[in-house]
Amino acid sequence: MATPLSASRLVKALRDEGLEVHEYRNWRSHNRNHKGSWGPVNGVMIHHTVTKGTSSSVELCYEGHSSLPGPLCHGVIDKSGAVHLVGNGRANHAGLGDGDVLRAVINESSSLPDDNEADTDGNRRFYGFECINLGDGKDPWPDEQKLAIEKVSAAICRAHGWNHRSVIGHLEWQPGKIDPRGFSMSTMRNRIAKRLGKKPDGPSEPAPKPPVTYEPFPGADFFREGRNSKVITAMGKRLVAEGCGHYSVGPGPRWTDVDKKSYAAWQRKLGYSGKDADGIPGNTSWKKLRVPNV
Repeated sequence: MATPLSASRLVKALRDEGLEVHEYRNWRSHNRNHKGSWGPVNGVMIHHTVTKGTSSSVELCYEGHSSLPGPLCHGVIDKSGAVHLVGNGRANHAGLGDGDVLRAVINESSSLPDDNEADTDGNRRFYGFECINLGDGKDPWPDEQKLAIEKVSAAICRAHGWNHRSVIGHLEWQPGKIDPRGFSMSTMRNRIAKRLGKKPDGPSEPAPKPPVTYEPFPGADFFREGRNSKVITAMGKRLVAEGCGHYSVGPGPRWTDVDKKSYAAWQRKLGYSGKDADGIPGNTSWKKLRVPNV
């Protein structure tokens, strides 16, 4: 038995194992703790979502549905192997399962008994991870996704000092369940055991941010009555950010006298005056405004 990992410790454990981790909305305070206790924890449970698409699957697992409120797990593992954390605490993922299976997990027994009863609260005892898959036996399990399942399980086992026998599938816990369908949990546990025999891969490197690009100066003639462009909206937002916006509504894509007045304020901020602060963008002032590329 173990005290559940804090949100920060869970994130660190997953990233130290070399996983790409995304924190979804208010996952750190999102749980079902008002419906029962969370912990002590004894293991990790793997599921499949019966859905496709990352965004919709993550949202579903966070929100839940009318008959089963979210969170429906602690994390969602997508097809690319990224982990999306959606809950921290008690989650609606395991339901009632077999107490004999729980005892085998606690004892890290070499084999699991048949799950022929539903007499024990699993939501209290297991971390749950939903893996995006239709569960029809045809939807593929990419190598990246199976590797992430291996790493997630190993990370949590490593953090608690558990071995690979602390990881089970939903189908091994609750009578009538088939998930995860498409790979063997026995084979997965063997993979987890091998990983636990080595050092973790180390924190994954964050993806490099693409360089920021800016809109080139479109020419003074661009800024005339009737012009409608996303560039003007982007310009207006930058003027507001620089404290030069005179907009009561907007800014918007259509060039107006308000844009001209706002740009004149920007020119004056740069030190221009007179006809050089007439509100019509020039090449030098435009470059200094750094309007993001649209």
